[in-house]
Amino acid sequence: MEYPRMFRLKQHFDAPTLDDVYGSVRAEIQKLNPADKIKPEQSVAVAAGSRGIANIDTIVKATVDEMKEIGAEPFIVPAMGSHGGGTAEGQAGVLKGYGIDEETMGCPIRSSMEVIQIGTSDFGMPIYFDKNASEADHVVVVNRVKPHTGFAGEIESGLMKMMLIGLGKHKGASVYHRAIIHHSFDKIVRLVGRVVREEIPIAIGVATLENGYDETAEVHAIDAPDFEEIEKQLQVKAKNWCPKLPFEDVDLLIVDEMGKDISGAGMDTNVIGRKRNDRRAMEGETPRVLRIFVRDLTKKTHGNATGIGLAEFTTTRLVNKIDYHATYTNVITGQHVSAGAVPLHYETDQEVMDIALESIGLIGVPNARVLWIKNTLDLGEVEASVAYLDQLEGREDLEMTVEPRALAASENGNLPDFEAFAQVAAEEPIAADA
Repeated sequence: MEYPRMFRLKQHFDAPTLDDVYGSVRAEIQKLNPADKIKPEQSVAVAAGSRGIANIDTIVKATVDEMKEIGAEPFIVPAMGSHGGGTAEGQAGVLKGYGIDEETMGCPIRSSMEVIQIGTSDFGMPIYFDKNASEADHVVVVNRVKPHTGFAGEIESGLMKMMLIGLGKHKGASVYHRAIIHHSFDKIVRLVGRVVREEIPIAIGVATLENGYDETAEVHAIDAPDFEEIEKQLQVKAKNWCPKLPFEDVDLLIVDEMGKDISGAGMDTNVIGRKRNDRRAMEGETPRVLRIFVRDLTKKTHGNATGIGLAEFTTTRLVNKIDYHATYTNVITGQHVSAGAVPLHYETDQEVMDIALESIGLIGVPNARVLWIKNTLDLGEVEASVAYLDQLEGREDLEMTVEPRALAASENGNLPDFEAFAQVAAEEPIAADA
């Protein structure tokens, strides 16, 4: 089958970039005069999560060093719900994969799935919190503020959610996700956030914002009583800076890699337009993507293929890498069981492409609207099929960097990876090793 010719686009996002991340984190924390509440020799649990946050090791290190400067005794706790296979070792391993371990951070890592119950809601929901963190004199919460992949509201993913899901560990995350089936996410996150701050000595939070290029744009240190109000303000910025696909209607979206380090949903549903429905965009939701082909898992996801159920097609090589225990634990805990359903899969990219392009209706294959991305976090550059050429006029946010050229599988039946294809000049024959 002859595939559509593809051209490369650079997207120009309007967002700032923070140059000195380490220094900025420390300066932000100092603005709050943390020594007024955190005293020398007191213990401080620094909560670090499992998302692929830009510069997360630098941000956590700066936080730890600032606690040491006060004379406190910091330690790090994984705050990631059921991720890492829902085990203490697995969660410590996730942090290590991000460069966060005892050697690099200069402080202990205390990873455990043990929780304590710190309260009960008015409708009988128990509220849990990481036992190690609960025993500290103070807790510092570190997380990125961004749109959630499954819920919409003034507060989505950030410091409040980390107190809810991340520090609730597997047990708490499971209870809260079940409660969200009958109560709104907004209600649960505010309720648990209030109880946690009443019962646990949360000192401050360090919130990060990222621009459309997956770079740290801003950092903010926030006093615990102000989490809710300030996070609402930061969420507005985060949504404005969230990277997007360049076009709203897509017949086939090719995604080179997915994983928990890319998004909590494996693929960011805000990017692929499947936040409220696994299979298509709902009314008013964009982009409208008909078919998704995801080619592989990231190494840092450690086999967790949560979100694979959002795609119609994948490869057997991806399926062979799935850690089903980690994936099933995650999707069951998150009450999104369809996210773990393995789609149609074939040995080679060519087999997938041939079938996927036959499944897009009456559109002729050379005219198919195809977009190709590395992952849903890295959208600075996108490959687009020639069907989109007439939509470039007047788009100052888009720059063609490589003119149209042929797309074809190599002798082994696979496409080149997204980065390698960037080096292929217009109309130059393509070879692939992947």
